[in-house]
Order: sequence, then structure tokens, then C-alpha cells
Amino acid sequence: MALLDGVDRIILEVARALLPLLAFFLVFQFFYLKLPRVYVVNLARGILFAFLGMVLFLQGVNVAFLPAGREIGEGLVAFDQRWLLIPLGFFLGFLATYAEPAVRILCYQVEESSGGSIGDSLILYSLSLGVAVSVAFGMARLVYGIPLLYFLIPGYLLALILLRFSDGGFVGIAFDSGGVATGPMAVTFLLSLAVGVAAGIEGRNPVVDGFGLIALIALAPILSVLMLGILYRRTRGEDS
Repeated sequence: MALLDGVDRIILEVARALLPLLAFFLVFQFFYLKLPRVYVVNLARGILFAFLGMVLFLQGVNVAFLPAGREIGEGLVAFDQRWLLIPLGFFLGFLATYAEPAVRILCYQVEESSGGSIGDSLILYSLSLGVAVSVAFGMARLVYGIPLLYFLIPGYLLALILLRFSDGGFVGIAFDSGGVATGPMAVTFLLSLAVGVAAGIEGRNPVVDGFGLIALIALAPILSVLMLGILYRRTRGEDS
């Protein structure tokens, strides 16, 4: 059955990832932690749920997200108005980040750690808009053949400049957000979409031109959160 193709390999990969963590916990539990049995049983159940969830998710990615993204990308370039890929990339980038579980966790942690002074929705929409813009630039790069370094070098130089003016509390959030934004949704769907677009455009190399979108996605949240930190710093200064 095509739905279960490769599931045995996924199970082994997830087991290799979780078993060392489980062994690490058991060693500490035996020698140092001495947690109650009920706690250990609940933790074991949680690990089992995580195992099943990761297997189902990764299998779904392999049989659905990756091929669907590539097919959609190859189909979109059939339109004569290829510039439409740019606003479409913006839309898909926003949705993928808005639905990213890791982004939600980061936003929740930021709001909790800041005592509510930095709302989770504020960070969520900042990240989503930042990634949306980066995916739009990524599509423009594919459509017009712009080298990747033309975006990356100025982007990271701008990030270094913004560090000087942004609120200190946002600096760590910014660089962490670059990591969480490149989560399963972005890597599986948006990357395969970009590879599909590159494969469908004559003169583009899927390996050379299709990859690099994740680098842009990782950069965009850093810039957007640092800019948000500048606004936050100015607002706080005006209030004081």
C-alpha cells in the first residue's frame, strides 16, 4: 500500500532519535532524580505518544507534503504570468508559519517569560509576515534568476546593524525565531514547492536554484523581530 511505503524506515529513524534521550533520562532517574513511579509512567506514556506522532507526521510528509509541494510548484510555472508566484509565495509563507507548531510554542514561551508584556500574537504575526516576505523574495529569485547571495549578504548585514538599535530582550528571541520558523511546515512544503518551481522553469537547476529558500526563511524572522524590538524600545522610551 502506497500510504505505508517506507514506514519501517521512519519507525527506525524515530526510534534512533528517541531511545538515546530515554536512556539518558533513565540513567539520571536511577542515580540522581529518584522521581515517583507515577511520574515515570506518565513520562513513558508521553514518549510513546511522541513516538507515534513523529512516525505519523514523517510518514505523512513523505507520502503527501513533499510530492504535493513539488507537483504544485511544477504546475504553477505553466502559467504565463509567472510573476504571480511572488504574491502566491507570500500567501503560502504566511500560512505555513502561522500553522507551524514550533512557532506557536516559541510565542507561548515568550509571552509567559515576559509576564505578558510581549504578546504571543504579536510575535506570531511578526514571524508570519517576515517569512511571507522571504518566500516572496525566494519566488522572485526563481522567476528572475537572482543569485541567492544578493539577498543573504545584505540581509545579515542589516541584522547586524539592527542589533545595535533593537531592545535587548528581543535579540535572543529573534535568533531563536529563525530556527523555529524553519520547522517541518517550511522545510517539507515550501522547500519542495521551490524545487518544483525551479524544475519547471527552463534554464533553472533544481539543485542550484531550488534550494536556498530555507536560508531566507531563517533570516526573515530575525529581521522582523529585531525591527519589532526597535519599535518596542521606542515605545517604552516614550512611555517612560
